[in-house]
This record gives sequence, structure tokens and C-alpha cells, in this order.
Amino acid sequence: MIGIDPGHNGLNYTDPGYLDQQVWNGRAYEDCDTTGTQTSSGYSEAQFNFNVATYLASDLENEGAGVVLTRSSNNGIGPCVDQRAEILNEAQSVVAVDIHADGGPPSGRGFAILLPVADGPNDAVIASSQTFGEDVLSNFSATGMPVSTYDGTGGFSYRDDLAGLNLTTVPKVLIECGNMQNSTDASLLTSTAFQQSAAVALADAITAFVG
Repeated sequence: MIGIDPGHNGLNYTDPGYLDQQVWNGRAYEDCDTTGTQTSSGYSEAQFNFNVATYLASDLENEGAGVVLTRSSNNGIGPCVDQRAEILNEAQSVVAVDIHADGGPPSGRGFAILLPVADGPNDAVIASSQTFGEDVLSNFSATGMPVSTYDGTGGFSYRDDLAGLNLTTVPKVLIECGNMQNSTDASLLTSTAFQQSAAVALADAITAFVG
């Protein structure tokens, strides 16, 4: 089983009370979720994430893989970030990816791969997550999106403040596929061709990882 978490959800903005719930992320309490970012023209990160996840799921299923997604549409609210981790853990995913796009500085470009830092629940998958991250880095470069100029080093950023990474018991990375606040990145992120190529790159990375 391959786990896919399309970050946020299309109607999150309609229920701030739900989003403000505090959930345990493995180290501290954080908001249940957020609305995500958007481009200057109003194209939402939630829609981008879901589109790429849908293309990725289809690509993997066509290769004969089983897939579990944390949400089935872009017309809902949630689930909370801790529940997303639980869904992928309980499915015993052999590998999982959290799909996002960033809201970084407008002058910054590129994709970044966020990796877990050992905190107890995820100790057993730190090394395998790093290996998967390296597979993602080598394959995602084929999309034409450069490595991030502002987040992390060499495409990698190690994070200890995200429930999805802190609570994972399966190999996992979170990818920020580009910066929605940068006009060049935004023109790619909103295009169907790029979304499909991002899905292919992630499918190729997953295939490389699982062998």
C-alpha cells in the first residue's frame, strides 16, 4: 500500500473553529490544520495538492499498486494533521508522501523535501525516509522545477514541528512542490502539464524506493 496525503482541503476556510482545534504532533500541540496558501490569482494550494495526488494515485494504480489517500475530494474539511498520519500508519503503507505547495517569499523559487527528525514514534523510519527523500530529489528535478532557493539545503529541510512527519511509523517525506507566491513557480503549479509531471516524478521515486 502506498500512502498519499494531499495537504489541507478545499473547504477548510469555512470552518476556522475546526482548524483551530489543538492536536498533539508528537512534540507539542498545533492547529488541527490550516487553509493552505494560494497564488496571487487565488488558485488554492488545496486544489493543487489534490490534483497531484489524484494523478499520482492513478499512475500507481495503473502500475498495480494499492493506494490510500487521506481525503477523497477537495470539497470537504480536514482531516486533522494527526489523523492524516494515523490513516497512513494504519494502512501499513510501505512508503508515504505528503503533497504540498509553499507560500514562501515571492523572490524565492523551487521545491523542497521535508524530512522527519527522530522523536520516538518515527525513530524506525528516519533512515528509510532519508533514502526515499533522495529518490524524490533525483526524480522531481525532471519536472523543470528547481531546488528551493530559500528552504533547506540542497533540496532537504529537516523538520521536527509537523505532525505528519513526527507521528509517522512508515517511511515518509513531505514535498513542497514549488512556491505559490513566486510568479514563475505559480505559472507551473497551476498548469495541468506540471501537475501531471509532478505525479509522474513522485511515482518514479516511489517505484525506485520500493524496488
